[in-house]
Amino acid sequence: MRREPTARQTRLATELRRLREAAGLNSRQAAALLGVSPAQITHIESALAGVSEQRLRRLASHYACTDEEFIDALVAMATDRTRGWWEEYRGLIPTPFMDLAELDHHSTFQQDVAILYVPGLLQTEAYARAVFSARLPELTHDELELRVRHRMARQKRVTFPHEIVIHEAALRIRVGNRAAARAQLAQLLELSEADRITVRVIPFDLDGFTRASSTMTYAGGAVPKLDTVARDAPHGSLLIDSEAQLNSYRTRFRRVEAVSLEPDPSRDFIHRLTKEL
Repeated sequence: MRREPTARQTRLATELRRLREAAGLNSRQAAALLGVSPAQITHIESALAGVSEQRLRRLASHYACTDEEFIDALVAMATDRTRGWWEEYRGLIPTPFMDLAELDHHSTFQQDVAILYVPGLLQTEAYARAVFSARLPELTHDELELRVRHRMARQKRVTFPHEIVIHEAALRIRVGNRAAARAQLAQLLELSEADRITVRVIPFDLDGFTRASSTMTYAGGAVPKLDTVARDAPHGSLLIDSEAQLNSYRTRFRRVEAVSLEPDPSRDFIHRLTKEL
């Protein structure tokens, strides 16, 4: 029995529960089809116990799920034994930071909407330190340094396509001192030249932004059904994965993207802000 399932293990459990409910079966009926106790189904659907490939495929068959690509993705989740680099931080930093690193590792792409801060995966070390220094309750020196080190480690391991729509407010709010702000804008300009990174800016004077104004990270899964949205919450990131909410956030990102500047004008805009500093 697992004591603390990871976000990925929990997502697998959630998807299996959704498949069972869509088939109109209760846990006792599902257990009978699999030849196990109802408690075992409960443990699997609570992410307290794993499930083998054979049993997962049998469950999918009993649940009349015919989406082979989706089933294969679930099998990959169930049989994944990866011990990621982030495990060295387990027990040292809050679990939501571990969940984000694991989400990065399995993302096929990410799309960010940033309103007040530069997204974490694009932050300089000085900027990240200033952000964490502003947290309440205040972090100890060791806690602060661990979180900064973890964030920098996340950045080094990212390889997926990344599109960022960032509001002028996030570019102008001075997190840290003038030198840190200038260095952060310079890094944004440099990263925006990378093939896998697209940066778009929403200036204050562009119309239409308020219809979709909220910070989010949309992470692509192995299949669209396994996409995830990460939202900031008071005690860490909130991971959202219901199909209705995912559809809503897909639409929200398209709207934000539609009112943003194209990449080249966005770089020009950031360059002008850098000169102002």
